[in-house]
Amino acid sequence: MRFSLFVHMERWDESVSHRECFENLTELALMAEAGGFSTVWIGEHHAMEYTISPSPMPQLAYLAARTSRIRLGAGTIIAPFWNPLRVAGETALLDVISNGRMEVGLARGAYQFEFDRLMGGMSAVDGGKHLRELVPAVRALWEGDYAHDGEIWQFPTSTSVPKPIQKPTPPMWVAARDISSHEFAVANGCNVMVTPLMKGDEEVADLAGKFDSAVAKNSANNPGAPRPDLMVLRHTHVHDTDDPEGWRRPAEGIQKFYRTFDAWFGNKTVPKNGFLEPSPVEKFEGRPEFTPESLHKTAMIGTPDEIIERLRHYEALGVTEFSLWSDNSLTHEEKKRSLELFIEHVVPAFQKQPASAAR
Repeated sequence: MRFSLFVHMERWDESVSHRECFENLTELALMAEAGGFSTVWIGEHHAMEYTISPSPMPQLAYLAARTSRIRLGAGTIIAPFWNPLRVAGETALLDVISNGRMEVGLARGAYQFEFDRLMGGMSAVDGGKHLRELVPAVRALWEGDYAHDGEIWQFPTSTSVPKPIQKPTPPMWVAARDISSHEFAVANGCNVMVTPLMKGDEEVADLAGKFDSAVAKNSANNPGAPRPDLMVLRHTHVHDTDDPEGWRRPAEGIQKFYRTFDAWFGNKTVPKNGFLEPSPVEKFEGRPEFTPESLHKTAMIGTPDEIIERLRHYEALGVTEFSLWSDNSLTHEEKKRSLELFIEHVVPAFQKQPASAAR
């Protein structure tokens, strides 16, 4: 199993500048490359200070110039907000800039707040049809001349300029939850990324089961089709072994993140200059999954040995990439310490030993 870093510029008040946020993100990405991580992922969000990324492309292009090995994932870009020609061209350009290290993840979108501002109030639930039309169109544009006459987009013969370096095409990922999304992704040659959010490892097993079912169905229809990759994205924080209460602050930080997510997702309050107060703790009475004690067990929080044990279970489920989700409302220094512990203790436990050392 390989590891990746999922990271955003994260700003909770005006005491930290946007420039400092960008420098913090860069430092974490450089640490991840030095520590053997396979990919750094940056998503797309609009007008939200707590996850700053109106486009992952310029951030990843900058990181391409600062790094030499780590892959650069746009994950995920929101299908309804893009035209296929823009997706194909901009991602291909990133592949050229990075000398073949680009990966792209696509999703239907989740925040109605964003759809109200970018899509004239279209329901976020309807974003799935954009995703399903976008994926094959982008791949066709990467490969050569292509005309599109779809329900959403129509354009005469065109192509991606530039063309990506990776052949036949760069890796493409789809964010999936229900079985139909898994089946669509696998049938279209895409890898699958999933997040169990606040649910426990039983949710990881359920999502892995849906993925396996989709792979089996595709193999029956397309014998010899390669097996895609499965990524699990989960809030992660590693604390020192000698601190029995080391879990509490990250659990409370992740709770604050989810309470903030709830406020934005609920779309009932007008933000002030990009900020929204987290939904109050009292709102979640009777919702045990929101408590720090529950998040200690469901988020990937623990000592290095505890993290390794859970990741062994994920590996046994067929998970090929675990993405360390660093957004958690904690300070940059706390995030750095967690990443250092993960690199020092967790990554080596999953590195293949040379045959001579294994004997």
